[in-house]
Amino acid sequence: METGLVIGIVTAFWFFVGAVLPIILQFFLWRSPNKGIYQIMLILTAVCCYIFWLTAYLCQLNPLFGPQLSVDMIRFMQQEWWNDQSV
Repeated sequence: METGLVIGIVTAFWFFVGAVLPIILQFFLWRSPNKGIYQIMLILTAVCCYIFWLTAYLCQLNPLFGPQLSVDMIRFMQQEWWNDQSV
């Protein structure tokens, strides 16, 4: 999937959890004394999960450095992968 599409879908999901569900909850729990607690719980959950997901996704999208391999490992990989005699 394209990067913008993935970010848009996940953003829409967490926006629904953090903005729309607390409004819907307002109408279903209008007599509950804990209504505000439930709304804040949904908002904080959405914000924390979204920030965690976005940070992890963007860090993997464009890493600053690749895997650190020794010279022996690189030579072994070249020998095994590009000089395959069975092909």
